[in-house]
Amino acid sequence: MANSRFAYVRSFELPDPLLPSTYMVCRIDGRSFHRFTDAHVFEKPNDERGLRLMDKAAEGVMHELRDVVLAFGESDEFSFLLRKDSTLYSRRQSKILSAILSIFTSSYVFHWPTFFPSTPLQYPPSFDARIVLYPSEKEVRDYFAWRQADTHINNLYNTVFWALVLKGGLDTAGAHAELRGTVSAQKHEILHSRFGVNYNNLPERYRKGSILVRKPPEPAPVVHSMTAPRPPLHPSASAPAEVVSPLPDAAWSSPSAASTSYPSPLPSAEPFALPVVFSSPNTTAPSASEFAEVEPRKEGKEKKARRQPPPWDGTSGDVEVLHVDIIRDEFWEERPWLLR
Repeated sequence: MANSRFAYVRSFELPDPLLPSTYMVCRIDGRSFHRFTDAHVFEKPNDERGLRLMDKAAEGVMHELRDVVLAFGESDEFSFLLRKDSTLYSRRQSKILSAILSIFTSSYVFHWPTFFPSTPLQYPPSFDARIVLYPSEKEVRDYFAWRQADTHINNLYNTVFWALVLKGGLDTAGAHAELRGTVSAQKHEILHSRFGVNYNNLPERYRKGSILVRKPPEPAPVVHSMTAPRPPLHPSASAPAEVVSPLPDAAWSSPSAASTSYPSPLPSAEPFALPVVFSSPNTTAPSASEFAEVEPRKEGKEKKARRQPPPWDGTSGDVEVLHVDIIRDEFWEERPWLLR
């Protein structure tokens, strides 16, 4: 940025770094989406196309911003979890908030024709956003448990509400009045007794929302060495002397056979000397511990040469969409890197 006599206005910009060593959660909500869904004739109570489009927009955020390791969406909202040690945009709130919001909104508009090919946009959608900081794993898990519980509560109500309107002949005011003060069991009973619907058989996307995470890398295949084991470097001290002869066993059967088939290269006056390898009784073979002193040094060098990479942190890989329980421990135990 060029310096000029007008540059003093930069001093009015206030720093807005977020507290370090805290988890950052950015939640996006559709702005006036009741009007937007009515204008574009979304199916009630759930529009599969609209939910998949929201997933696609969230996937765009995770592709652009690697520090986002988890996203959870339902209806017209999405929440994004950033790593505790993230230094994205030096943790400036305005930068992080505007980046996530703009990527999500632009991706939503960009992919609209893919999911709504016969429904042109009547006007551009818009979203609002906020960032909340959480100090520990407990608050992060409780936050996403809260959002999934909210998904179930809202979807159960909307499913019964629109059944009363679309199939039960009530208007919206009458449906709200009938459901006022009812509990979960009563709503299940209305669906089952009047409309033959078992709420638990509805698609998990509607009941549990969408969870976006990155797939961990496949474990490297184990390569087994095909090399034969090496023979010992030294013979045992108690082993008998070994005689190594240049002549095959047949040459020792008789002197005539030896002289006929294998003439000696030496003059006949000189005796034929056979090389002998033997263990001297006065020489003690090195012990196994003496050899073991060399191996750790070599092994240490090999370990340095093949230094292991740091553990995977969930910031790379393909994004997958899940519709599973995020409230219980199983989801988090299978993905420890999310809160590492």
